[in-house]
Amino acid sequence: MLTLNVALSERSYPIYIGKGLIDGDLLRRHVRARQVLVVTNTTIAPLYLDRVIAALSGLQVDTLQLPDGEKFKTLSVLEQVFDKLLEARHARTTTLIALGGGVVGDMVGFAAACYQRGVDFIQVPTTLLAQVDSSVGGKTAVNHPRGKNMIGAFHQPKAVIIDTDVLSTLPAREFSAGLAEVIKYGLIRDREFYRWITVNIDALLARDPALLSEAILRSCQNKADIVAEDETEQGSRALLNLGHTFGHAIETATGYTSWLHGEAVAAGMVMAAQLSVELGWLAQDEVDGLAGILARAKLPVRPPQGMSARQCRELMALDKKVHDGSLRLVLLRAIGDGVVTADYDEAVLMRMLERDCVAGD
Repeated sequence: MLTLNVALSERSYPIYIGKGLIDGDLLRRHVRARQVLVVTNTTIAPLYLDRVIAALSGLQVDTLQLPDGEKFKTLSVLEQVFDKLLEARHARTTTLIALGGGVVGDMVGFAAACYQRGVDFIQVPTTLLAQVDSSVGGKTAVNHPRGKNMIGAFHQPKAVIIDTDVLSTLPAREFSAGLAEVIKYGLIRDREFYRWITVNIDALLARDPALLSEAILRSCQNKADIVAEDETEQGSRALLNLGHTFGHAIETATGYTSWLHGEAVAAGMVMAAQLSVELGWLAQDEVDGLAGILARAKLPVRPPQGMSARQCRELMALDKKVHDGSLRLVLLRAIGDGVVTADYDEAVLMRMLERDCVAGD
């Protein structure tokens, strides 16, 4: 088992990475009282819920299964968590456990932030994307029809328990979506990691255990370092949103139904990289190389067919990185050197969108 620490003073917490971790005593170790609510979804519950319950033997363990999918990441579905907590009379000392992917983790974290003004929660991510990104850092939220993750809070977990064995049941498409976030870390701050990924992308896609553990470790270390520097995204943490402003526009335009988050981020990273070329920061062959790596990872590199440049730009205007009317974008001065900037020509952005959206798949 490998252990990392997210250094946030009194809110610091460990990230555990290893095989078979949901069956050990790690969960119990981070539950401070007798009440627990395990929240999962209808896909994950048949696979792992009984094992988590067994690991919490002797406690009051209540469970809730939410519908599976990004389209259910809403306030109305979130109410089911509060209903369950109140029906079972959970106190302020309760612990919520998020057993699932990014949707479950974000919703449970937000519920934990809100219930009785804040209770403990533990992340047990079951997708690659959640393991390397969304489970770490305390960002919690639900979607609104007009924008992704627009309603939420910062609320750090007590621990993140990453059991690499659970990835064996992850569908290939969702596994590829997680690789998009792995690639992101190399692009924004770790050029050597990016080179490592380009060499090992085929073996990662084949789920080589040793390489996969290394990719998770290096991704989580990058995320933990950034979160420790900037917990509430006032500065450097915004770099983690490379591709996300474009990607969130794609997800919103498609109604959170046809594109996975990692797929939208993959296309968004290529769009961000292409704009970086227009600004004179990247060479075109570097963007082509990125698109090639993403394609080898079975990820899209263009926005969806039917999304216009104007629609994309309008949805981008709803992004959380809009400050005083200016949209800040995460771009690349070089591979491994991300920058958050509003210093770009709007006409250049629209020209890039018009070309990419017309060419969308």
